[in-house]
Amino acid sequence: MPSIAKHADISRQRTGKTYQEVHEWIDDPQHKEERHDITRVLEFSQMFREKYGEQAAEEYVQHLADDLNGKFNHLVEDVQVLVDKTLAYFGAGKI
Repeated sequence: MPSIAKHADISRQRTGKTYQEVHEWIDDPQHKEERHDITRVLEFSQMFREKYGEQAAEEYVQHLADDLNGKFNHLVEDVQVLVDKTLAYFGAGKI
């Protein structure tokens, strides 16, 4: 998952603004799990919409999507490493 700085940089490229406070709020270590809870996405996006505007709410959702993509991409890479090691163990290599 991207760091806060990376999320802010991606937001800047996408919108012209970093939305630093949004990314810091989401990734606060004491509340990170709760704030990444997709069952609360409507509640939290509404909070950002009211506080900072529509674009901030969109950046909150995009932050979650970026984290989810990063997590799944990492899992796919890990599985591929395990498959390669298993194939090598049994004497089969990549074709």
